[in-house]
Amino acid sequence: MMRPVKNIVIVGGGTAGWLTAGVIAARHRSRMAAGFTVTLVESPNTPIIGVGEGTWPTLRTTLAKIGVSETDFFRECDAAFKQGARFARWTTGAEDDAYYHPLMLPQGFHQLNLVPHWLSDSGARSFCDTVTPQGRICDDGLAPKTIATPEYDAVANYAYHLDAGKFAPFLQRHCCEKLGVRHVLADVRQVLLAEDGDIRAIGTEQAGEIEGDLFVDCTGFRSLLLGEALGVPFRDCGDVLFCDTALAVQIPYEHEDSPIASHTISTAQSAGWIWDIGLPTRRGTGHVFSSSHISDDAAERELRAYLGPAGKDLDVRKIKIRSGHRETFWKRNCVAVGLAAGFLEPLEASAIVLIELSAKLIAEQMPRCREVMDVVASRFNATTHYRWGRIIDFLKLHYVLTKRTDSAFWRDNVLPETIPARLQELMLLWKYQSPWFHDEFDRVEEVFPPASYQYVLYGMGFRTEVEPEALAGDVRLAERAMRENAAQTERLRAGLPRHRDLIRKIQEHGLQPV
Repeated sequence: MMRPVKNIVIVGGGTAGWLTAGVIAARHRSRMAAGFTVTLVESPNTPIIGVGEGTWPTLRTTLAKIGVSETDFFRECDAAFKQGARFARWTTGAEDDAYYHPLMLPQGFHQLNLVPHWLSDSGARSFCDTVTPQGRICDDGLAPKTIATPEYDAVANYAYHLDAGKFAPFLQRHCCEKLGVRHVLADVRQVLLAEDGDIRAIGTEQAGEIEGDLFVDCTGFRSLLLGEALGVPFRDCGDVLFCDTALAVQIPYEHEDSPIASHTISTAQSAGWIWDIGLPTRRGTGHVFSSSHISDDAAERELRAYLGPAGKDLDVRKIKIRSGHRETFWKRNCVAVGLAAGFLEPLEASAIVLIELSAKLIAEQMPRCREVMDVVASRFNATTHYRWGRIIDFLKLHYVLTKRTDSAFWRDNVLPETIPARLQELMLLWKYQSPWFHDEFDRVEEVFPPASYQYVLYGMGFRTEVEPEALAGDVRLAERAMRENAAQTERLRAGLPRHRDLIRKIQEHGLQPV
């Protein structure tokens, strides 16, 4: 007898649980009349951690697919636009040491690699300013679109900054009211296994036993289902990514009309870095650091020095970070998403994008019956392992390119034994040929495309040897692309509104629905 997979039980709420519920329910809405169900069970007593407030542009597609209005999202989630990240003091530690990792691709990226041409021209412009307008847009405090740009459309590519504490309840309302998700408030007291090792049901205090065919573990760091019940070990990567503690603080603006940065600001410190994220009502800031290299008290002093007088008396919340992930993500009839799967320091806002990608893969590859679930799980695990590995490589890249030697933290980060083998191979390759369109990235859905590697490498002063003869055929094309970028930069700087002004207009008038 075929055992159909029809009842999906998501254990845990928050961003991971509700995004996953929304993506699965939206994808399989047409099956609900025939008995397909999505149930989310969460404790009424578990607070949302809410560390990450930055996203990737993928969230625009995700929200659109599940039917969320972008106007409602801005109004209810204290959202702002994110056009990339500015990294300060990562290369030399000097006051003028900074570069952008923007979200727009370089001009003509799919036709031409501008890196060799930029390297051969010893001009004063940064790589970012040479190939994209986005750094200058961010410098000017501008938004990536206008009030006339329809929902989810962009003039300049963008993601979001958001209030995680408001985002999860917003998704909950949408999932329950529009997508047919069943919401159960109950504390899980036990995980009940069948004879074959599958999860048969969860036992809850308030709602009794809840059975399911596929269980999604969104129970946070505890990983109640995959980690505790099914015994999947955690793979620590603290030997590569040293930061294991965060001190978070919310800081109000000095004035209600203060500018809102439309990019994440990441400022390196003696043993870690400080994030600074602008929302309409406040800034979310925090110090991510290695407790092996600095004490909590010293780290807090660095954070308060960064904040200045405005942060003198604000409460700081301490959050422990364990960088790594489960050794497998889908075992038997249980798959982990979000913190239950793992967590890496929030340097490039990878947490929410991993939730999105996992939820999308589960929804698209939803096994029809239990008999094929192990095949689907194997494919899911292979893809997800690849993604986690590439994110670890990319985060480590920010550290291995440093020229800082002022503290043990920075010196230790460039030790060869702390650098993954694949990243070492790529660094050797990039000495002689720069990353470009699909050169060394073999998956369709890379979390970080080759352009991201270009922005970090050449923003931090990496040099690739250029053979003059290799430039000959593309010189005119490159010159034209750079001229087009310069012209586009001036057009956008003249035509885009201030970031806060656009958010205010969205809140008052709304964006044009798609």
